[in-house]
Amino acid sequence: MADAKVIPFDEDRPRRRTSAARRVRVAPEAPVPSVAAVAEPVVPEPLVEVVPEPAASGDGWDRRIAGGLAFLRRRITGEYEVDDFGYDKELTDQVLMSLMRPLYDKYFRVEVKGIENIPKEGGALIVANHSGTLPLDGLMLQVAVHDQHPAQRHLRLLAADLVFMLPVVNELARKAGHTLACAEDAQRLLEAGELVGVMPEGFKGIGKPFGERYKLQRFGRGGFVSTALRAGTPIVPCSIVGAEEIYPMIGNSKTLARLLGIPYFPITPTFPLLGPLGAVPLPTKWTIQFGEPIATDGYAAEAAEDPMLMFNLTDQVREQIQHTLYKLLVQRRSVFF
Repeated sequence: MADAKVIPFDEDRPRRRTSAARRVRVAPEAPVPSVAAVAEPVVPEPLVEVVPEPAASGDGWDRRIAGGLAFLRRRITGEYEVDDFGYDKELTDQVLMSLMRPLYDKYFRVEVKGIENIPKEGGALIVANHSGTLPLDGLMLQVAVHDQHPAQRHLRLLAADLVFMLPVVNELARKAGHTLACAEDAQRLLEAGELVGVMPEGFKGIGKPFGERYKLQRFGRGGFVSTALRAGTPIVPCSIVGAEEIYPMIGNSKTLARLLGIPYFPITPTFPLLGPLGAVPLPTKWTIQFGEPIATDGYAAEAAEDPMLMFNLTDQVREQIQHTLYKLLVQRRSVFF
């Protein structure tokens, strides 16, 4: 797969017509000038006025259909590439992002602030709070970075082991650029100049009860800080408001969770009471804010092994995210508007 040939998306599109149909309007014949008038210079008026014909409305659809057919051909023939982690950029841009975008734009109506704090190039570690019972916040964060950043950068999320144990979800996660949440993979991506996203709360964040919403859980032992220090990349704190209310978790069936082998089995006002209909998230209004980056390139090489430094930086990132969450909550008018 790594040495598969990539055909640019635009190469298979039909070329735009070099000339369009034209309508010609001829001006009325001018009167013959008198002998006296011939002696004076006369500036002739244009006899022909060219009015361009508007482009055919079907051209856009023709290009889309041709591009779609070319995309399918490349998928069938294997003329596309993936990286060492299984990331398929073409599939992510053309299909997966398109599927997530209606949720982002129309359903959750995500508002993004501080996008300028994400570097235009080079590696950076984006650290965000985690919530929502189901990890939709990570997907919306991925769309926000790609669609709002001037360079349309791709966010490579670090996911838990469970994601890569589920059928179908495993393949889609790999194709979308997600990888296992381990220091080795994260460091390789950062050193390659990628944007890496991590949510240190893990299952403690998305599985917390509704009564503890927007209260950050423990950030582990600061492994993400150590990774950023080794790679010398900045840490960008990120606060997400709105995801906590999409599935208000009012209970947790631990017995069912153990039987199914999952961290928790959520009980919400609509699930499992309404069955599959209860799995539809509430249409809350989201805000994603990126804070000022915290530089790590000024520390010595051995700083990554200093537990006190890691604790201080972890606490700094956590406090910045928590403070921004409280500020955004005070500013918002309603959960849904």
